[in-house]
Amino acid sequence: MRIILPALLACTMLLPDAARAQQAAPDDAAHGMVAIGAGVVPDYDGASDVRPVPFALADIRWRGVSFEIRGLRARVDLASDARLAIGPVIGPRMSRKDVDGPVGLLPEIDMAVEAGGYVGYRFGGDEFGQGSVQMEVSLLHDISGTYDGLVATANASYAAIRRPDMMLSLDVQTSWANRDYTRTYFGVTSADAAVSGLAAYRPGSGFRDVGAGLTAGYWFDRHFGVIGRAGATYLVGDAADSPITDDGSRWQPTAGLALSYRF
Repeated sequence: MRIILPALLACTMLLPDAARAQQAAPDDAAHGMVAIGAGVVPDYDGASDVRPVPFALADIRWRGVSFEIRGLRARVDLASDARLAIGPVIGPRMSRKDVDGPVGLLPEIDMAVEAGGYVGYRFGGDEFGQGSVQMEVSLLHDISGTYDGLVATANASYAAIRRPDMMLSLDVQTSWANRDYTRTYFGVTSADAAVSGLAAYRPGSGFRDVGAGLTAGYWFDRHFGVIGRAGATYLVGDAADSPITDDGSRWQPTAGLALSYRF
């Protein structure tokens, strides 16, 4: 299933610090926030249509370690510093199957499993993090043999509002992919061109996209709230020039809404 916050997911957000909001909780007891809902993402890389997917977020701190979920991607923050974040990441990249039109005549792509790491740092902000800027870089490699490539993502987020009952953050991001990734998801071989009617295309490595998004949250009381996310990336470089993208769209929107619980 596709990750609602791609490459970093995509795409890292400045969520409310649930651990700080629950300062009364003892350090050896798990505390944090979970949110579960639904969203929409592009049907496949370069598609013009969207499909529904689960939308999940979580920040759970236990014994000094933070366990986090962004979409269907999980990661662990091993840093004890409140401003530094570093650790491993793992998650799926959705398959391309049951597609209509010429792209549907291309070979199907199985779901990939990506693993790697990330590092980030938060600058400025008050005691709740309002006004802070978080910079983050992640590097993921396919460990499932689906595309055997690398995807790197850089992200910057700004916490415009960050209070115990409300949050609003803005983010921008860009990602880079090597040729193994681009040729799997955006390439068309001569044989596939003859079958599909699309032009043969052999992309190389380079920047894949640029994007921006907005995340907002509101808590009705100490425990329950709602979190929403809307954003889009714009394909650039060889990914944008692909006949697969020409058949679909350079714009890749994502959106999601989830009910949240703090504990």
